[in-house]
Amino acid sequence: MSEQIYVGVDVGGTAIKVGVCNRDGALLHTYEGPTENDKGSERILANIAAYARLAVEQTGRSWADVEGVGVGIAGFLDIPNGVIVSSPNLNLRNAPLKAYLQEHLGKNVYVNNDANVAALGEAWAGAGRGVPDCVCYTLGTGVGGGIIINGRIVEGLNAAAGELGHISIVPDLEAIQCGCGKMGCLETVSSATGIIRMAKDAVARGDQTSLSHVLDITAKDVVDAAKAGDEVAARIVNRAAYYLGKSMAVVAVVINPERFIIGGGVSKAGEFLFEQIREVFLKYTPEAATKGVEIVPAELGNSAGVVGAAGLVLRS
Repeated sequence: MSEQIYVGVDVGGTAIKVGVCNRDGALLHTYEGPTENDKGSERILANIAAYARLAVEQTGRSWADVEGVGVGIAGFLDIPNGVIVSSPNLNLRNAPLKAYLQEHLGKNVYVNNDANVAALGEAWAGAGRGVPDCVCYTLGTGVGGGIIINGRIVEGLNAAAGELGHISIVPDLEAIQCGCGKMGCLETVSSATGIIRMAKDAVARGDQTSLSHVLDITAKDVVDAAKAGDEVAARIVNRAAYYLGKSMAVVAVVINPERFIIGGGVSKAGEFLFEQIREVFLKYTPEAATKGVEIVPAELGNSAGVVGAAGLVLRS
């Protein structure tokens, strides 16, 4: 009898990525095809099903070897029923994703949001391997998050658990409005977007910084300038790290995870960023909630989504 395999699908606005994993979370094969979002919801659903079958076919394995299929997707979801209520970058409204795929693939299907799924990927086969309780931050355009307890995703009443970017952490006098409509969210200062905004504000104020010579500032430009000794850039990175570390102090006394995992583009700043985060975390967290706790970089990169989606089959 062949070893069972697990199929994970990461649905994006322009591309659908499929990964085939073994029971240990090792990625055996990947496939990527166009979402074809402009052709409507029926085409998107059909493509997910077709690409899943094609990815397995390309491994040389039989569809009978598939234990189940997991899907990660951004948006507002009815997770128990696998319905996509709405998605910001996809032409899907009240789409019965789980029911459709189970009918067309003949396998059990599990659906969850993309941030939770990426966190599960890291917990199952990445930086959280072997650790039952971990919390994952993804520092990109926004700040995504996921909470894993006893190896499983914490979803909450309305699937809103793990929205770490929307912890209100910035004091009122410094706060700006977040895209969610609330004030002072972590996302406003610790995402790539927040870092870029703070840099542009500094340039507009006339602060003496090398960033004033950069035409289209990126978060990497800010980090690189900080590493090179630019004081303005260093203050911006320090502020992003400060609120990340402080948010972890809050999470630590609620969940007390063994490991915090940080991924996304901003995390590529490396130890320059991580050292500052750890310092703040230790400053604001009671000792009992810091013992044995690690703050580490993510390992899976862009593969976290498909690996985590495959992991839904085993950990849902």
